Order: sequence, then structure tokens, then C-alpha cells
Amino acid sequence: MPDFQIEQEYVKEKIRLVQKVNYVTSSLAIAFGLICVFLLNIKEIIPHVLFSYGILNLINIFFYENHKNISITYNLSSILALISALTITLYSGGINSTFIFMLALVVFAGYINTQRHGRSYLYFTFVLILFVFSQSFPDLSFTENLVPTESRNIFSLLSVSFSLYLLGSIFGKDLLKSHNALYKSKKELTVQMHEKEMLLKEVHHRVKNNLQTVSSLLSLQTRNVEETKLKDLLKSTQNRVISMAMVHEMLYMRKDISQIEYRSYVQELSEYLIRSIKGFDSKVNLKIDIPEIKLGIDTAIPLGLLINEAVTNALKYGFEDDQEGEIYIALKKEIDKHYVLNIGDNGVGFPDTINYKNSKSLGLKLIYNLTRQLKGSIQKDTSKKGTNYIIKFQEIKQQLSPVA
Repeated sequence: MPDFQIEQEYVKEKIRLVQKVNYVTSSLAIAFGLICVFLLNIKEIIPHVLFSYGILNLINIFFYENHKNISITYNLSSILALISALTITLYSGGINSTFIFMLALVVFAGYINTQRHGRSYLYFTFVLILFVFSQSFPDLSFTENLVPTESRNIFSLLSVSFSLYLLGSIFGKDLLKSHNALYKSKKELTVQMHEKEMLLKEVHHRVKNNLQTVSSLLSLQTRNVEETKLKDLLKSTQNRVISMAMVHEMLYMRKDISQIEYRSYVQELSEYLIRSIKGFDSKVNLKIDIPEIKLGIDTAIPLGLLINEAVTNALKYGFEDDQEGEIYIALKKEIDKHYVLNIGDNGVGFPDTINYKNSKSLGLKLIYNLTRQLKGSIQKDTSKKGTNYIIKFQEIKQQLSPVA
């Protein structure tokens, strides 16, 4: 699936970015600490914090190879960065320290990786900045500026340069690169998906045409047969082929090629069967109660064949000649992917002693076998006049198995 592949690309890019940022920031922090000690004459707290951050961050990367959880690595790095940046800011001028920009970088890094983390670090950083500001009041302050007066300008320059380098060369560059790579991948996958959809539509179109050809051949064969029983058998087979062809026709004619809107399919199939068996002047009414339900092809075809058999049996055996009657089809969805189909007629019905095991009716046998294929159960509703079934089934996701 395109979404899954894009997510995988995003995760890989995120891991690479976090690792790169950690290596670079650790190296720069250690280098900055050395400069503080040997060039800026800063001996207390600040260089020790920089050294500690660099070493602990490298250890954090090392442990990632064991647990393989990038979220743990990222959050530990962010917490280390926040603590280190806050400490150095407090002991290098407080609210006036240029190192305070490092706190903003932690927030920016959070938005690069996950917006949720970014928001969390944003709110927490606001609190930290208020705390840093409080240190500008003599009565509340417990820190002092440990940067010698003669080194403060250089320290500020290095702090700003450190921040800008991370922002431009690491975060900005990698963020744009990641964005472009993901955009390109998404565009390519969209094109591929469109091509596959067009190919699948063409396949459904060809399958429908082939099934219609089979139907036409059966129709021609029926005209050359005089025996009534054989003619009825060929006509029933033709209707089964048409019921499958309708599914493929609806799939390639609609935008969503994975599912069909089932009410329109049942309506079209049932009306065709009434015209085919009873003619255009039929007195059989059709009552359909199906909400907005969409089914995949692996469920739609066997269910369509089942409905085809039930409606055909009702038209052929439930209503004699021009007798008036009603065929009722209701489908509703229950919990999860389970459904209930109520289908039947108010015709003459058949005795309860007849079942699919002792009957010679192929249609009756198919109704029970197709229910089994749908992993369902079937129950004859004897409380109503005629022949009525309550069929419970579930949506099928695997390929169709042959009807036994």
C-alpha cells in the first residue's frame, strides 16, 4: 500500500536524521567545551556540561543499536539537550545569553520528528524561559555569569554560530531533503497506483466482456435446444454467468474498483431475472431493503450467485404463470464484518421435508454451498408464507474457492 511505503520511508529518514544530528551536536558540544577551557578561560560548570552532554549523547546513540527504538533515543537526546541548554544559559547571562537559542532548536527538532513532541517541548520550553527570566531578579537569582567579561563577545559569537550551523546545515538541509524525498516517493507511488487502478479496470472490463460472450454463446445454444428441461438448465447457467458479469461491470465503471455499492447491484440483478423469467409484464413485485453497503469482489460474487439462485427459484417455482407475488431482499450489517441476509417470497413454498441433501434442485444445493463459502449459516424462516431464508455470513477477503 502507498501509505505504508511512505510511512516506512518517513521512519527511515527520521532515524537517519536523529542519528546524524546526535553525532554532530555531540562532536560540536565537546569541541565547544574545549574552546571554553583553553581559549575563553571558562573553567566552571559550562565546559563540564558540554562535555557531559557530548559523551552521554554518544552513549545514547550506542544503546539505540541494542533496543532499536528511535523514540527512546530521540526523547533522551531532547531531554539532555534541554537540561544542558538550560544550565549553560543560566550560567552564561540568563535571559541575555545567546545560548538561549539552543532551547528553541530543541522545539524545532521536536516538530521535525513529530508534531506532538514539538508541542510538548514548546510548552515546556516556555516554562523554562520564564524560569530563566526570573533569574534576572536579584532576590530570586541563585546563578551567576561564569563567562569572563573579556570572553563574553566571543562566547556569544560561538553560541550563535553553533545554533545557526545546526539550524541551517543540519536541521534545515536535512528537513528539506527529507521532505523532497518523501514528496518524490509519494508522487511516484501515486502514479504507480493510478496505473494499477487503470490496469485493474481494464481487467474487470475484459472479464465482463468475456462473461458476456459466454452468456451469448449459451443464449445461442438455448435457441437450438428443443427439450424444455435442458433449455431451462442452459438459461439458469446463463443467468449465473450474467450475475458475475454484473459485478465486474460495476467495478470498472466506478471510481472505487475494490468494492461495489450492493443495493444497486441487487436491484439490477433482480430486475433482470424477473424480466428474463417472467417477462416485461410480470406481476411479481420486488422489495429491496439494503442500506449503503459496499462489498469487495470476493464477497460480492458468491453472494450475488446466492441471491441469483434464491430469486430464480422463487420466480420458477414460487409463482405459477401470471400469479401475483412479492420477492423480498434485505441486507444489514452487524458488528465487525458480519452481515444478515433475509431473502424470500410469498409464493407457494415447498415442504419442510425437502432439503438440499435430498433435493435434486441444483439451485437449492448452490444456496447452501454458497452460504458455506461465505463462512455463514442458513436457516429457513417458517414463520412466513412461501420460501424465506435467514442467512448470516461474513465478508471474505481471500480468493474464492470453487463451489463444491
